[in-house]
Amino acid sequence: MSRYLLNHLRGVVSLLMHTANTVFWATPLLITAAFKLGIPIESFRNVCDRLLNRFAGNWVGVNNWTQQLLYRISWHETGLDTLQPRQWYLVVANHQSWVDILVLQKVFHKKIPFLKFFLKKELIWFPVLGLAWWALDFPFMKRYSKSFIKKHPHLAGSDLEITKKACAKFKTTPVSIMNFAEGTRFTGEKHTAQRSPYQNLLRPKAGGIAFTLGTMGQYLNSFLDVTIVYPEGGGNFWDYLCGNIRDIRVRVRELPITSEMLGDYYGDRQFRKDFQKWLNHLWEQKDVCFEALLSSSPCHVYPDPSPESRFLEPLPVSDSVVDSEK
Repeated sequence: MSRYLLNHLRGVVSLLMHTANTVFWATPLLITAAFKLGIPIESFRNVCDRLLNRFAGNWVGVNNWTQQLLYRISWHETGLDTLQPRQWYLVVANHQSWVDILVLQKVFHKKIPFLKFFLKKELIWFPVLGLAWWALDFPFMKRYSKSFIKKHPHLAGSDLEITKKACAKFKTTPVSIMNFAEGTRFTGEKHTAQRSPYQNLLRPKAGGIAFTLGTMGQYLNSFLDVTIVYPEGGGNFWDYLCGNIRDIRVRVRELPITSEMLGDYYGDRQFRKDFQKWLNHLWEQKDVCFEALLSSSPCHVYPDPSPESRFLEPLPVSDSVVDSEK
């Protein structure tokens, strides 16, 4: 049998195993979520949250076992030694494909709390997974165009309210809040259309990160800057299932969250400008790190900042690089 057919057979088997695992764990997730919804007692809801996170961890654990069984991936991971499963984290990563989510779940499994993502509202209708994400309190965001907001001004700021409510839920149980700062998956076409100043990345969006920090910063222990690289190309989800992605490199940098990072992004113009500059500088560093990981070089391309440094002492950047979010 040809390698092509064997790989696609592996993909089918992998998809079936991932689907069966998802359906299996979705059942206790939904039952527990129903009890949590029906009995609004805070102590009981906290117990339910811990159960939900344990079920989710088992779900990821079985998926990881499936990947070890079926794939031969060379993993290169650094920066994980100091992480704790009972702390709160804000995780920010570059985004290349849907594979990133499985990679992050594998890399962080049992090292930090279960990752919670901000999702497009339409994904709640995704079979099985949509309900599982709902049960796990994943925030669902509805994006509106500027023209739509102009016609319906009462919807302005609705995403901020959703984010605020989600963050309020995250304060009682350790959680890792995940954000793909680029807002979309990397493609050459998007890179060109954005005129991105980075060689391997799209422009980062500062608003969601800054708002999460402003809302939850006093509860968060650290900011995790994650760089994901696929030296053979990111591929797509089917490539991953078929075992065609054989080399994955992940660098995690743990950064302190200082009081200077906890400002009013939408109300304080100077803070917004400072935060955008900081994030763009972080992305400049990530771009250099990306290149180092591609060449298998040590990713010591920048010093770790001291906790007392304001915004990690951002370097000057041109206006063309600064995020234009308002």
